[in-house]
Amino acid sequence: MLDLTAAPFHLDAEGVAWTTTTLASLSTEQKIGQLFCMLAYDSSPETLDDFSENRQVGGLMLRPMPPAERAEVITRLQTRSKVPFLIAGNLEAGSKPTVSEGTFTGNNMMLGATGSADLTRRAGHVIGKESRAAGVNWAFAPVIDLDINWRNPITGTRTFGSDTDLVAALGSAWIEAVEAEGVATSAKHFPGDGVDERDQHLVASVNTMTPDEWDATYGEVYRAAIAAGTKTIMAGHIMLPEYSKALRPGLADEDCLPGSLAPELLGDLLREKLGFNGLIVSDATSMIGMTTSMPRAQAVPQAIAAGCDMFLFTKNLDEDFAYMRAGVADGRISADRLDEAVTRVLALKASLGLHTSDNLPVEDAATVIGAQAHQDLADEVADRAVTLVKEEPGVLPLTPERYRRVLVYRLELDVPGYQQAQRSNALDVFIDKLTAEGHEVTTWVQEKEGFEGFLVSAEEMKRDYDLIVYAANLPVKSNQTVVRIEWALPMGVNGPAFITEIPTVFVSLANPYHLVDVPRIRTVVNAYASEEHVIDAVIEKLAGRSKFTGVSPVDAFCGRWDTRL
Repeated sequence: MLDLTAAPFHLDAEGVAWTTTTLASLSTEQKIGQLFCMLAYDSSPETLDDFSENRQVGGLMLRPMPPAERAEVITRLQTRSKVPFLIAGNLEAGSKPTVSEGTFTGNNMMLGATGSADLTRRAGHVIGKESRAAGVNWAFAPVIDLDINWRNPITGTRTFGSDTDLVAALGSAWIEAVEAEGVATSAKHFPGDGVDERDQHLVASVNTMTPDEWDATYGEVYRAAIAAGTKTIMAGHIMLPEYSKALRPGLADEDCLPGSLAPELLGDLLREKLGFNGLIVSDATSMIGMTTSMPRAQAVPQAIAAGCDMFLFTKNLDEDFAYMRAGVADGRISADRLDEAVTRVLALKASLGLHTSDNLPVEDAATVIGAQAHQDLADEVADRAVTLVKEEPGVLPLTPERYRRVLVYRLELDVPGYQQAQRSNALDVFIDKLTAEGHEVTTWVQEKEGFEGFLVSAEEMKRDYDLIVYAANLPVKSNQTVVRIEWALPMGVNGPAFITEIPTVFVSLANPYHLVDVPRIRTVVNAYASEEHVIDAVIEKLAGRSKFTGVSPVDAFCGRWDTRL
């Protein structure tokens, strides 16, 4: 029997009674519904009623919506469902990823650069207050991965850094604060991303650590998160083969499974060795990393049979529900395992008080979300995070008196279709603010390819420009394989060819690892995010009106000797 009065649920007698009574009232079909957390891309009444009344799913994750639409969605779900909904958001850097008018409190790497558990805790309280006011009660955060491999295209600024002690301390502070505001946290991505250089959206990635190495790093981080009271942990599509084989002697390489499907990792390691008693949710099951080991018809029920308590999203709604039903019917998911999983789902809801509340957005939500005090906190995080990674003596500060004519090279995404629609205007904002400082800014444009032997001369460049600024906005994001600078033809015509002749500054708004591609640029600033208030902090520091205080929480030099020159 589960001890629902113990951490992390801490249910009282009323909560235990509601959990057990509700479980007993559910049919097998309704229990299956509780296993699913869906994604609200479609907010039509028909879709919402299908989730709440027909399939009776356990939870729903919201994408950013206007306030009125979000309130309508949550109200419809919570008032029409037999069992209250878990309303989740991907709240990694504030409530903004779900609450569109919310505060960007700073991504994890910004908090890591401040090195402050207190500031992280304050950010967590803001996120919790804004989310709960909006009716959101489950944060798919914090990311407590260790950004060990600078080549990883998905972890990066989503992490607090690469140092075990720092990540454990800041992750715990974040968890304690968000949980204190009545929002469940979900530490992720167990058993640990950031070692491999591949993206689990595209492959089942691999954490290659030995058991001893893992215990001393990721193990310590997860112990801290559990001690801090995280109610849920998200299992990634990430293999930990050395630990799997240690827990299951004789296990063949080809039989090692990602954490979301591996009973030895979820049961022996997470439940027994680490003592986690909360809810385990799989990472998004639409990721390719989930089904590289077995057919989807097997993988869907395997996730629950292996130890996940909730199944995040679906690849095909009707098909995945059918696969789950088949897994229950043929015994792959035993009756006891089904009841155990659903009990944890219900206990999570009871621990958040969902059984005694209407769970609707609060009436004065607009006065809480995006409050001035929250914006002030965001400004403080940005001010303390921006990092001067390396500096050429005498180049800073950048004032129009010293550098009137400035050439800016833009380095950003230029991908058609969906990603182009998501492209940030951050570099436009940066250039406008640089211009407002009094600089005469020219943005480099490649008018024609030209040929070697007929390119712009060094003397022309020195005659026309006092300063060169490289401004990069190349964020980590899902479904990409690499985050590197690609230079224009011929021969990298926009590359840093004049660094020994014209003062040059490199500013990265999104990625801390660009030095590997511009190793000899000697003044480099990492900002970790491209929000406007972060750009303001960058400008203040470049102009010399504010001191750089951020400390890189990762090796921005990428382990290379030449990047330090």
